[in-house]
Amino acid sequence: MDDWIDYYDSTHTIYVSKRHRDLHFQVIARDIIGYISSTDAVVLDYACGEALSAARVAEACGKLILAEPAPGVRGRLIARFAPNTKIRVRSLDDLRKMAEKSVDLVVMNSVAQYMTPDEFDFALAVIRRLLKPSGRLILGDIMRPEVGMIRDVIALLRFALNYGFLKDALIGLLSTALSDYRQLRSRVGLQRYSETAMIKKLAAAGFTASRAHFNIGHNPWRMTFVARHAF
Repeated sequence: MDDWIDYYDSTHTIYVSKRHRDLHFQVIARDIIGYISSTDAVVLDYACGEALSAARVAEACGKLILAEPAPGVRGRLIARFAPNTKIRVRSLDDLRKMAEKSVDLVVMNSVAQYMTPDEFDFALAVIRRLLKPSGRLILGDIMRPEVGMIRDVIALLRFALNYGFLKDALIGLLSTALSDYRQLRSRVGLQRYSETAMIKKLAAAGFTASRAHFNIGHNPWRMTFVARHAF
């Protein structure tokens, strides 16, 4: 995961335009809010990235914890949300010091693909310790083995067409093909899980899980899972 952390901590070109970046986080915030069941809920966004629309999520819950491994991104989160008393920014290491059974909802969106299986298992163990017995883990944007990059391209183009940044998307796709992201994706790779494999992996970590009807974000060919403590 370290190579990907370094990439996202750099000046990268994963978003084709400012509009794409802003809409990306707006859609994710909207989808996360749909899983918040109480205005008093403690919500943890695990490896949250820039989380530009986190203030919207914070409005829907009691406390929002933004946990981010990249130090540069984490610094920007602290500066951006310092005035918001409902948002706390933490490193992933900080999560191990938090009280057990203190979180109602954990969201890990578009993260598992960047982790090795062992790293993912470790993260699930940390999350399970933090979740209340009634809490839920929402695991979003899971890549499927049978779905290749062409589907990601189609999903982006559809998103761009619907929200008015198609020209930027076409230019951005060309840039991405020549970018460090494409090289890193080819060299390091991304983890993919079938629905059965993910449910089995979550079960091994002490969760019962099922696939949600819709994925978090704009890509319908990826999967989201809802997991709870297995009793």
